[in-house]
Amino acid sequence: MIDWVQQARDLFGVELTPEQVTALLTVETLLIEWNERVNLTSIIEPNAIRVRHFLDSLSPVLVTDLAEGNRVVDIGTGAGFPGLPLAIVFPDIQVTLIDSVGKKITFIQHVIDALGLTNATAIHARAESAGQDIAHRASYDLVLARAVAQLPGLVEYMLPLAKIGGCCIAMKGATAHDETKDAARAIVAFGGKLNGIAQLQLPTVEHPHYLIAIDKVSATPPEFPRRPGTPTRDPIT
Repeated sequence: MIDWVQQARDLFGVELTPEQVTALLTVETLLIEWNERVNLTSIIEPNAIRVRHFLDSLSPVLVTDLAEGNRVVDIGTGAGFPGLPLAIVFPDIQVTLIDSVGKKITFIQHVIDALGLTNATAIHARAESAGQDIAHRASYDLVLARAVAQLPGLVEYMLPLAKIGGCCIAMKGATAHDETKDAARAIVAFGGKLNGIAQLQLPTVEHPHYLIAIDKVSATPPEFPRRPGTPTRDPIT
């Protein structure tokens, strides 16, 4: 059994309080319970949840600061990762979790209510629609996406949501470097600049994970993001 609390300290310098550990374990319990009737995740074994969901969700701290008052958006959040753990562990940031699948947003809202999280908001929407919504466009200090789409299309979802001076982090697997090369033109087209790629080795996980950090350096042209589905179907390359 992995001492995931110690690993949070060793890997990320994050000291989890007893209250935060209890909250995360509540997320674990609810995830397992709900997953019996609603397909939320294929990762349902407790130790795997703690490593692949909780620890992985904390990994953005390796490449960015989460300062008090920062607005963070997690697009394609799925069952709430990385957004829920970040909202629990960093109560001074504001986290918006966006997903197009209603049942997943229903679960996330249940967790938010159960934990009384006042710094987390769940929204049922597509990232393309949010990127054209004045309430979200160019509004976030940090935009996160984990296992959402190939990077050439993904940056069209992410960069419109980031404010100038903000950052986008795509959480990726083995294809990270190839995807970054493929997305070079799109990154520039949407107002971004590649900051770097950080590698993370999670305990018990065979292959490393990667964090692709992209700075928002100029405004995204108003015609982007395009209509829902278009960025993935016809990415800028």
